[in-house]
Amino acid sequence: MRINGNQIRPGMVLEHQGRLWRVAKISHTQPGKGGAYTQAEMKDIVSGTKLNERFRSSETVERARLEQVEMQYLYDDGMALNFMNTENYEQVALNYDMVGDLKVWLQENMMVQIEFYEDKAIGIELPEKIVMEIKIDSFAH
Repeated sequence: MRINGNQIRPGMVLEHQGRLWRVAKISHTQPGKGGAYTQAEMKDIVSGTKLNERFRSSETVERARLEQVEMQYLYDDGMALNFMNTENYEQVALNYDMVGDLKVWLQENMMVQIEFYEDKAIGIELPEKIVMEIKIDSFAH
């Protein structure tokens, strides 16, 4: 789906320069001279490289069509995090880079949304609310 440059929002995944980019930050600028544009800070989903790109309001860019599938977190095998589709029991493993800092919030059997692009898992979305228990260990002096 093609969108105008001024419709870009953080979290969107764009197809740009033959790669998939997740938009991290944006800023809209309307200079006194010339047309308005959106400055987008993006991160390559595969390699993790960053790119700052300007998109004029009149330009269009391809927004990637992602499929979201609810999956259950199973376990960490030391190399990847493993999830299962509870409807058809298919499993998918996401490497640590793909999950990033969200890994610390995962709990066994937690239901999450896995994002797929052309049948390839590219990201994860955690539930809005997570209940956690905090334990404080006391140690002798």
